[in-house]
Amino acid sequence: MAERLPMTLRAYRRAMSAAEPLANLWLKRRLRRGKEIKERLAERHGEPGLDRPAGPLVWLHGASVGEITSVFPLIEQLRMQDVNLLVTSGTVTSAKVVKDRLPEDVIHQFIPLDAPRFVTRFLHHWRPDLGLFIEQDLWPNLILAAARRRIPLVLINGRMSEQSFKGWHSLRRTAKALLGKFDLCLAQSALDAERFAQLGMPSVQITGNLKLDVPAPPADEIKLAEMQRAAADRQVLVAASTHPGEDDAVIEAHRRARKGRPRLLTIIAPRHPERGPDILNRAVASGSRAMLRSRGVTPDVRTDIYIADTMGELGLFYRLAHVVFMGGSIVEHGGQNPIEAAKLGKPILHGPNVWNFHDIYAALDAARGAEEVENIGHLAMRVSDLMKDPAARKAAGDAAFRTVERLGGALERTFAELEPYLMQLRLSHQASDA
Repeated sequence: MAERLPMTLRAYRRAMSAAEPLANLWLKRRLRRGKEIKERLAERHGEPGLDRPAGPLVWLHGASVGEITSVFPLIEQLRMQDVNLLVTSGTVTSAKVVKDRLPEDVIHQFIPLDAPRFVTRFLHHWRPDLGLFIEQDLWPNLILAAARRRIPLVLINGRMSEQSFKGWHSLRRTAKALLGKFDLCLAQSALDAERFAQLGMPSVQITGNLKLDVPAPPADEIKLAEMQRAAADRQVLVAASTHPGEDDAVIEAHRRARKGRPRLLTIIAPRHPERGPDILNRAVASGSRAMLRSRGVTPDVRTDIYIADTMGELGLFYRLAHVVFMGGSIVEHGGQNPIEAAKLGKPILHGPNVWNFHDIYAALDAARGAEEVENIGHLAMRVSDLMKDPAARKAAGDAAFRTVERLGGALERTFAELEPYLMQLRLSHQASDA
């Protein structure tokens, strides 16, 4: 007898089926906003952009850049296992990162919109032998359709925030019906594992956070040398991945801190680069001299605020930084990932709202590699204190580096849990070839 899904999932399926005729209108709107690539819109309908390669195919799916880059080391290990790799994601920036940083034999496709017809078309063409979903980007129709095709599904680097847990817990039958389709969940922490188990995940193992095993972000050597010349003899504060509501705080903290450090240069790298012009206007309105990187200029001796409204260059700016402030932490966003800055040995400041990376920030704070600041005044004070104390900066940066190195090992544990699946799919294909 066919399984009867909860009413919520049946209603969702009907709603997404009804919305299929509106897909083109929605995609065209996203295209105008730069959130889609015109030549690849068909992929969002599940229409393949490439042929399926012969042999075993492992499919990895992540929402965007952070999730995809977290599995780069895992992808390198999988490439050595005589399997083909298909990576799907939903953003233009993640597609660019895959193209720039992964080998050509790793296939990238945009994830289809979660409408039954599009999902069926996608799975029928690619016929993946194993599906690896990264963190928590769970699309109901996609998961249910994959399960009906008996594709083994594993949630890797699984994360469940308190807010998400509360939402899923209020829909326990729905959560169990969906999460029960996974064979295994590899969770980042004991708390994540407990939450997934409570929601109905049938098998959960704690493997740690794959982001801790990702190498330090790269930087173009020519661009780095250019920026080092531009910022020569200046102390640099980098405010990384800021969100609306934080830029004004950073600009004001800069204004206060530069009273004692007049040559301070603050680089603001917003989480969404399209906000660059707005941040420029805010900086100028505050009386600061500001510039946009997207206009092809580098800071000069008169620049106070330099707005890095570009993609994929945080590795460059972290290398310039004397101190890093991690965004998403003053506003109630949950904090941005501090691991890359820590990998480069930078002292880190952050606001109180860091629940997305609670365990990592707690470890960094305890080791004094990072520090919480309560408000604008506190941020300005700690920036000033660290800028005038090279020994304190080095001690904090070294502590940050040691902490993320100590917490590593998730890659090895994750791969060990996946090995039985890889062996099974290789044996299955050998048998079918015979």
